[in-house]
Amino acid sequence: MKRIVAIGGGELRERTTMKIDEYIAKLAKERAGENRANALFIPTASHDYMPYYNTFHKVYTGTFNIKTDVALTVFKEVDMEKMRAKFEKADMIYVGGGDTVFMIEHWKKTGLLPLIKDAYERGVILAGLSAGAICWFSDIYTDSAAALGEGDKYAMFEGLNWIKGKISPHYGARMLDFDKIVCYNLGCAYGIEDDAALVIEDGEIVGSVSSGGKAWQITSENGAIQKKEIALL
Repeated sequence: MKRIVAIGGGELRERTTMKIDEYIAKLAKERAGENRANALFIPTASHDYMPYYNTFHKVYTGTFNIKTDVALTVFKEVDMEKMRAKFEKADMIYVGGGDTVFMIEHWKKTGLLPLIKDAYERGVILAGLSAGAICWFSDIYTDSAAALGEGDKYAMFEGLNWIKGKISPHYGARMLDFDKIVCYNLGCAYGIEDDAALVIEDGEIVGSVSSGGKAWQITSENGAIQKKEIALL
């Protein structure tokens, strides 16, 4: 089974997403079976910010006894043989937040994207927060334009298109603008609040996990927005 756990936002360092992290850790341990589970952290969106990985390590090793490693690609030449070995060991891959558009382009440029895709196809659990949650979708609402100095704070960009639909992380803060976009564009959309996560199995939304937030399915009908809270697992 192919699984993605998409977290809308929150502070890993302040442990605001712990119920979601516990769920992700459980999936990783189930996949590992009798072996100790391995997690690979990908901090590309934060330009390989190492304190972010250190926080991830403290949570997933310190709390859940999962062995962690990190995939660094931004400031060093990628040794693909060593990188492939990291991916082959992983039971779970966690993609950190930051600049989504930079991250997707960098994955394509460095050859990391095929490794991620292969892991996903093999049933390695993909999890991620903010940028790491939305990148898998076809249309993503992100502030990457501001980071690039190219206009409005938030805008729609093309995602990886592994999962169909428009998506916004931090939905509690971006609700009005994102709803307006959905209102004038047909198709299904999802809004994930901070401290909430969508759970996707084989490309289908099967439910949500909450550490305090909610996840929503949003549709437009005759110019009016319809919202449905995605049920908790």
